Amino acid sequence: MQRRALSCLAATLCMVSAMARGEVAGVRIGVLNDQSGIYADMGGKGSIEAARLAVEDFTAAGASANISANRDMKIEIISADHQNKADIGSAIAREWYDQKGVDLIVDIPNSSVALAVQAVAQDKGKLAIFSGASSSDLTNAKCSPNSFAWTYDTYGLAKGTAGALTRGEEDSWFFVTADYAFGHALERDAAAVVTAGKGKVIGSVRAPLDTPDYSSFLLKAQGSGAKYIGLANAGGDTITSIKQAGEFGLNDGGQTLAGLVVYLTDVHALGLSTARGLLLTASFYWDLNDETRAWSKRFQERTNRMPTMVQAGVYSGVLHYLKAVSAAGTTDAMTVAGQMRKTPVKDMMTDNAVLREDGKLARDMYLFQVKSPADSKAPWDYYKLVRRIPADEVVRPLAESQCPLVRK
Repeated sequence: MQRRALSCLAATLCMVSAMARGEVAGVRIGVLNDQSGIYADMGGKGSIEAARLAVEDFTAAGASANISANRDMKIEIISADHQNKADIGSAIAREWYDQKGVDLIVDIPNSSVALAVQAVAQDKGKLAIFSGASSSDLTNAKCSPNSFAWTYDTYGLAKGTAGALTRGEEDSWFFVTADYAFGHALERDAAAVVTAGKGKVIGSVRAPLDTPDYSSFLLKAQGSGAKYIGLANAGGDTITSIKQAGEFGLNDGGQTLAGLVVYLTDVHALGLSTARGLLLTASFYWDLNDETRAWSKRFQERTNRMPTMVQAGVYSGVLHYLKAVSAAGTTDAMTVAGQMRKTPVKDMMTDNAVLREDGKLARDMYLFQVKSPADSKAPWDYYKLVRRIPADEVVRPLAESQCPLVRK
């Protein structure tokens, strides 16, 4: 009992000492995502490893610079599978914030789940960083001071891909859309880009999440005669719809598939013979430069695959959050959020991007084209860079924002 009492006293004294120095004794971060379903490959356990890499790099930076606030901070990563269900995701978030001492929740693919978690974070006075969720509503009409859209959103993806393909009235579109918040937002944002480019939207059809058979939806798209068939879905749904479109011979009939959200793992699953020529927009690719290659090699050593933009975004978001906690000397959500906003984001995937008042990280994006098998020179060598797209072209202007946090 004496030993236990002395141990508790020592721990208390350490905490008091850290508080006196303006340092944080500990931080707990929860990675909440799909670990068993259609979004497991693009996030899943790889996102957990990405968060751990961020912790390691934050701690190592503190050690090399002799910054005790970084070096001595105890940081714990926990994780859970939300099973793509909003009620499960919000229940886990509430338990983590209330009972587990979680300060930040990250990743959260599936926009319906993200919107539910966002509400819990605001109610509990905690923070959330979305890397997997992409509905632009998260920083537009339904924005929150407690959360950030870190990696990409439906507005930017639509501007990148649909904007690159639409050149005038001869460009007609038909959308095959995932029937939940993300798909609805992506179709809406892409349709607006098509219309602005003088193209025509001649129809759409909505498919339930994790649909095994796209035949009826693809037949409607084929029958529409649209030049472009926009796939407003993601993950396993994108893979399934592209494979089955090939079986129906959509490309042979002169129609072009446009994957509005395509991850590196999707291309890996499809193979270059099937995916070649596909245009896509992304915020990260492992082979962009020396920094991305070095980080991705570390990630691959742990996971046996190259990272997606979602996983890279988890790393970036966690690292920036930890830097803000260290600088602020507290885990108070609003204080840390303010520090995150006033500090430019700079890391291996991000070049001095700024967090806006609506919670959107204004980052550059990239337009890629999937290589043919003959052009690929090594494993995971899948993308050819077409264009780097400046942030001001792929981020919704604040003047058009419906976010109540935006001062107009």
